[in-house]
Amino acid sequence: MILYPAIDLKDGQCVRLLRGEMAAATVFGDDPAAQAVKFQKAGCEWLHLVDLNGAFAGAPVNAAAVEAILAAVSVPCQLGGGIRDLATIAMWLEKGLARVILGTVAVEDPGLVRQAAKAFPGRVAVGIDARKGRVATKGWAQETEVQATDLARSFEDAGVAAIIYTDIDRDGAMQGPNIEATEALARAVSIPVIASGGVSRMEDLTALQATGVIAGAISGRALYDGAIDLAAALAALKG
Repeated sequence: MILYPAIDLKDGQCVRLLRGEMAAATVFGDDPAAQAVKFQKAGCEWLHLVDLNGAFAGAPVNAAAVEAILAAVSVPCQLGGGIRDLATIAMWLEKGLARVILGTVAVEDPGLVRQAAKAFPGRVAVGIDARKGRVATKGWAQETEVQATDLARSFEDAGVAAIIYTDIDRDGAMQGPNIEATEALARAVSIPVIASGGVSRMEDLTALQATGVIAGAISGRALYDGAIDLAAALAALKG
């Protein structure tokens, strides 16, 4: 199971939100590239980046910070937030991102996801963010009636590289991930599923890994707070 350290970007800074509330942002640093280098030095294999302003704006906002990260590290990076058209997808992949994450458009324009996955094999992931099993879009501000599992299943034949599943109620709350829901989703589809939201201690990571079906886990606040030591966690997961 791959552990993805998260760098969430708001106004050019590294922040963590509580349950997706922009007003509840804790700033952890104003040099995202330096933070990315720290994570790389600890031994991470991937980085997970989020343009939080972009998720609300519907277009890239923290591009300068993302580009600085890409210039500073050699590990592959995936980015979500504000990526809503083919031109933006192509732009980011050309700038050196390994993978783009499509969230809102996966609900509003599933055809675009299919088109992108076909055009850029292995480089398009779908972000499914849910409250009580129902998908939320536009930076989690808009709830839909779409069930997370139904949305994931609809992309089974599209060639998407991964599904990043976030339980919004757990995100940033340091209360542990929703292992049951994440495992159920991973068992419902053949696409690799990455868990996000609530990973707050080493035991959460080992429990996710123990399911045998979850391909990865994203952690942010716990790494910044020191609740999880990244180097130790990476070593433990390799076992």
